[in-house]
Amino acid sequence: MELQLWPVLVSLLEKLNRWMLLVILVTFLLIIDFVRKRRPRNFPPGPQLFPFVGTIVDLRQPLHLEMQKLSARYGNIFSVQFGSLTFVVVSGYQMVREALVHQAEIFADRPNIPLLQEIFRGFGLISSNGHIWRQQRKFASATLKSIAVSFEEKVQEESRYLVEAIEEEKGQPFDPHYKINSAVSNIICSITFGNRFDYHDNNFQELLHLLAETLLLIGSFWGQLYNAFPLIMRWLPGPFQKIFRHWEKLQHFVKGVIAKHKEELDQSESGDYIHCYLKETEKFKGDTSSYFHEENLLCSTLDLFLTGTETTATAIRWALLYMAAYPHIQEKVQLEIDAMIGQCRQPTVEDKEHMPYTSAVLSEVLRMGNIVPLGVPRMSTSDTTLAGFHLPKGTMVMTSLTSIMFDENVWETPDTFNPEHFLENGQYRRREAFLPFSAGKRACPGEQLARTELFIFFTTLLQKFTFQVPACAKLSFAFTLSLTRCPKPFQLRALPRC
Repeated sequence: MELQLWPVLVSLLEKLNRWMLLVILVTFLLIIDFVRKRRPRNFPPGPQLFPFVGTIVDLRQPLHLEMQKLSARYGNIFSVQFGSLTFVVVSGYQMVREALVHQAEIFADRPNIPLLQEIFRGFGLISSNGHIWRQQRKFASATLKSIAVSFEEKVQEESRYLVEAIEEEKGQPFDPHYKINSAVSNIICSITFGNRFDYHDNNFQELLHLLAETLLLIGSFWGQLYNAFPLIMRWLPGPFQKIFRHWEKLQHFVKGVIAKHKEELDQSESGDYIHCYLKETEKFKGDTSSYFHEENLLCSTLDLFLTGTETTATAIRWALLYMAAYPHIQEKVQLEIDAMIGQCRQPTVEDKEHMPYTSAVLSEVLRMGNIVPLGVPRMSTSDTTLAGFHLPKGTMVMTSLTSIMFDENVWETPDTFNPEHFLENGQYRRREAFLPFSAGKRACPGEQLARTELFIFFTTLLQKFTFQVPACAKLSFAFTLSLTRCPKPFQLRALPRC
């Protein structure tokens, strides 16, 4: 009898040992997670942290709106954790200005966001830091400034192509998304590649669709999940895997353009970005402290293609949506265009100084459009203090531009599209608390070029067309979050004004 019971006892002991080992392992992991996630002394407060996941938010709500709710509870500086990432969220104009402007040097780095690190590998303009970033940023700023001499002419030319593309719709309802993206992307293509593409070019349209889907996935729930748990997610299947496949195709295209530029380098007199970069690479050949090499060129070019297309195109789409929704405002813009430019001459940047109402409308579009609601994250380069709280070196910071754009203490009617926010006695009124391009060392380097594009495209379109809501349709200001806050697909009618 005893011999028969022995195997049973051994089996029970083995099972108990396995369970005990599992309990010990889980307990050990919980302790490690607790120690790792514990807020440092005098760190900004925040909501309760749960094991492994960190801060629990309502995933049905956009992240920037969830941060607004937390700000109402914890104040203008608080902390959240998403898996392996800890952020300090800074809200309100004064607090954002303190971080980005008054402590510009300290908050000049980008944090290691897993998805961006995976595709950019610390090179280029968006994700690089330290000497790499300073060297690349200085070159990009100087090159874009030199290219800006002919930039206005490129935008004027492209606006004519866009008008022709819209005229093809003959006043019927259409979705302006990819016509606008094609036009704006062609500007950055002219700057970086040295040529534009026909709107009906299949390869060009595929690139734009790949870019749009990639940005949508990066900003989606799946993208956030990857950033929170990269060690697990990179081995799992899911929609986010398309990001890497799409990025490889975009890289392949740009590599082909770079290879062609290298073949023609000695014979070409082109002044585009890739040509200038290759010349700079030749100049620093053999210099071990230089980061002018093809990997940085590839990433910088993709950075420009990504940011130069999506942000401005999104702003123009919001502008047309608001004009169709508020025809009385559209009419006032057209009256100013007719008075200052007429219906034949093309708009120029100089016209902007004499068109306060149009300028106010475009500023209000950027405010209400809230295109980058949480800015692009920053990271502290050293220990610092913000609002009395201690932020150790390496602290990741999100700046809530939403809190500034809709601050009821700044704007008279924060939730209403109202160009009067930017007008005073009939003249354009600059508002200090208006940071659509962020601020500080890592503010958008192409801000002036983007403003030029936005003004010329917008005034040209309203010079030639009146935009209306199609019959039996209802416009919505619902949005989708990719890397930008963009309007959901909508249709308009573009009626020729002549």
